[in-house]
Amino acid sequence: MTPDVNQQNNPIEPVKFTPSDGEVRRRKFTLGHYLGGVAILLVLFVFWFLFTSKSVQINFSPKADSMAVDGGFSFELGGVYLLREGTYTIRATADLHEPLEAEFSVGSARNQSQRFVFTPLPGFLELKVNPGDAVIHLVDSHPADPSLSEAETAASVAPQSGPIQLPAGQHNLTVSHPRYLPRSIQVDIEGKQITQTAEVTLDPNWAEVAVASTPPGADIFIDDTPAGQTPAIVEALAGEREIQVKLDGYKTHTQRIFAQAGVEQPLDKIALVQADAQLHISSTPTAAGVTVNGQFMGRTPISLDLKSGQNHQIAVIRNGYTTYSQRSTMARGEVKKLHANLSRQLGEVVFVTQPADAQLKVNGRLLGSANQTVSLPIEAHSIEISLDGYAGYKQSITPKAGLTQEVKVRLLTVAQARLKALTPTITSPGGQVLRLFQPFDFTMGASRREPGRRANETLREVSMDRLFYLGTHEVTNAQFRQFASGHDSLKFVENSLNDDDMPVVNISWHDAAAYCNWLSEAAKLPRFYNIEFGKVVGTNPGAKGYRLPTEAEWAWAARTQGDTPAAKGQGETSMPQLRFPWGQHLPPPDRFANFADRAASTLVGRVIFGYNDNYSVAAPVGTYKANTRGLYDMGGNVAEWTNDYYEIPSADPVKNPTGPSEGEYRVIRDSSWMHGTITELRYSFRDYGIDPRTDVGFRLARNAE
Repeated sequence: MTPDVNQQNNPIEPVKFTPSDGEVRRRKFTLGHYLGGVAILLVLFVFWFLFTSKSVQINFSPKADSMAVDGGFSFELGGVYLLREGTYTIRATADLHEPLEAEFSVGSARNQSQRFVFTPLPGFLELKVNPGDAVIHLVDSHPADPSLSEAETAASVAPQSGPIQLPAGQHNLTVSHPRYLPRSIQVDIEGKQITQTAEVTLDPNWAEVAVASTPPGADIFIDDTPAGQTPAIVEALAGEREIQVKLDGYKTHTQRIFAQAGVEQPLDKIALVQADAQLHISSTPTAAGVTVNGQFMGRTPISLDLKSGQNHQIAVIRNGYTTYSQRSTMARGEVKKLHANLSRQLGEVVFVTQPADAQLKVNGRLLGSANQTVSLPIEAHSIEISLDGYAGYKQSITPKAGLTQEVKVRLLTVAQARLKALTPTITSPGGQVLRLFQPFDFTMGASRREPGRRANETLREVSMDRLFYLGTHEVTNAQFRQFASGHDSLKFVENSLNDDDMPVVNISWHDAAAYCNWLSEAAKLPRFYNIEFGKVVGTNPGAKGYRLPTEAEWAWAARTQGDTPAAKGQGETSMPQLRFPWGQHLPPPDRFANFADRAASTLVGRVIFGYNDNYSVAAPVGTYKANTRGLYDMGGNVAEWTNDYYEIPSADPVKNPTGPSEGEYRVIRDSSWMHGTITELRYSFRDYGIDPRTDVGFRLARNAE
C-alpha cells in the first residue's frame, strides 16, 4: 500500500477517552469512606496490641489513692494492666505516705505482677529526759541518706527544743550529760506524722562525799573548783579527784580520793592544823610565778603557809614583766594578803630602712615611717616593712630589756627579690651546670649596612623580663650517651667527632628535644615537650622542665654585656652589644675560640686567614675562655639548636619572643668549627634546619619561674 503523503507529516496526539454513553465518569470519596478507613486501622491496632501485650497485676502496700503509668500505651481492665514489653515509670500517692515514683520492666511472660511499697511520712519523737538539760544524739547506723557518713548524720538536740522529726523505722539514740552516765536507746518510729513519747532517766556519774572539819566553815575544793563549806555532802565526779579544805589561819588540807559513781564515800573528819603564818598572793596579770626564798611555790592566785618570825623573800615573776619583789616577816597566826601589780618591760628597737619612705607595721598596726625608734614590750612581735614597687620584709623580733637593738633593712625591688629567691646555679641529672639570668631589653639582627648581613637578620628591638637558666657548656657525647647509649657522632674526613668530652653532633632537633624531656623526667619536673612517635607535636610553655633556649635567650646571652639595667639604676646597658664573639672588628685574637682555622684548610672551603686555634674539627667543650656571662663556646666549636621555628622576622618590637607557632625548620645559632667568613662569624648570623649535621649540637635551658 502506498502511504498517504499528507498523513505522514501529521503528528500523533493523545485523545481523551470517552465512555460509550458520552459522559466522563469521576470516582468520589466521601467522609464516610475516610471514617471507615480510620475505624479499620483502629480495629487492627487494638487486635495488634491485645495480641502483643502482657497482663501486669500492680499491687501497692498500703493501697494507692491515685496512680499513673508512663512510658507507653497501657490499658487497665479490672485492676490488671495490659502493657507491652519495655520499661515504664509508675507514679502513685497514698495518704500519710511519701509520693512514690519508680521504674519497672515488663518482660516476655504472658502474666506478670509488680509490687510497690509506700514510705510513710516522718514521725515525731518526744523524749522526756531526766536531767532536763541532757543532750540527745541521733546516731543511726543506716542513715536515710547513704551518701553521708555516720558522723555527718549525727544530730545533737536538747529535749527542750521540742519533738524530734525522724524517718519511719528503727533509730539509735544516745542521751548524755557531763555529770551523768550516758545511755543508749533504740526506738521504732511509726511515721505518718504520729508523735511518740519515750522517757529516759540518766544515772548519776558521781559519788556523794561527806566532808567535815574541825573547826567547821572551811572551804571545800574539788580539783580546784569550789564545792561548799564544811560540814557538807559534795558531789565528786567518778574517777581520781583531789579534795582541798581551806580555812584562813589554818594549813590547807589536801587529800586524793577515787570516786565511784553512785557510791557514798564519807571521809574521816579533818582536823585542820593552825598555820604558823599564812600569805595569800594575787597578781595582775594572773598566772605569775611565785618564789619564796628562791624556791618556786606555784602560780597566782596562791595561798602559802609560812614560818612565823622569819624574814621571807617573796618574788612574783612573769615573762615580759618587771619582777615584783618584797620581804615579809609574819607573826604567829597572822593571815596576810599581798597583791602584785606587774608592769610591762620595754625594749628599744631602732629601725634603719632604705628606701627612706618605707612604712612600718608592728603586729599589724601601722606606726608610720620605717626609720624610727620604737619601745616594745619584751615579747615576740611581728614586724612588716613595705613600700609600693618593692618586695615586703617580714620578721619576728623579741626586744631585750635594757638593751637597744638595731634592725637595718634594705628593701629589694620586685625584680631583685625574684632573682634573690632563685638559686644562682643548678645542675641537671646529666651533670650540666646552668646559670640563672635576668635579661633586659636589647637589639636582635643587624643593620642593612653591616658587612656580611643576610636578609633573614631583621633588625628589631626585643624586650625581655622572664628569668631563665642557660647551660654553661654544650652537651657532650658522654652526657648524651646516658640517654642514647648507642649514639655515634661519626667522623669528618677521618677526624673523629666522637670523643666523650666533645660536643654531641649528628643529632636532629627532635633528638635534642627528647634528651631534654629525659632530663626532666629524671629530675621529676614537668616535661616541656609533647612527643609522639619520636616527633615533637607541641610544648608546655610554662613547664619548668629542661628545654632548648629560645633564639632571643641565646642571642641575649651571647651579644649583651654588663649588668641588668635595674641593678645599676639606669635606663640602658652601659656596654655595646657584641658584633663578633671577641668584639667589634676582625680578625679574632689567636686561639680565642674554635673556628675554621688554617688547620682546617684541607677540610672546609673558607678559613680565617692566618688564624690558629689548634683544632681542625670540634674541640672538647670548655677548651676556650668563657664569655663575660660565664658561658663557654658561645662563639665557635659547634653551632647550636634553638627552640624557635624558623622565619624571617618583621622589624616590629617584640616582648619575650618564642618564635612562630608552627613551621618546618628550627633556628640554628652560632658559628662552628666549619665557619670562617665574615657572614658566619657574626653573632647575628642565623641558619636553619631540622636534620642532623656534623657541626650542630645544643646546650640546655630552663624556665626559672
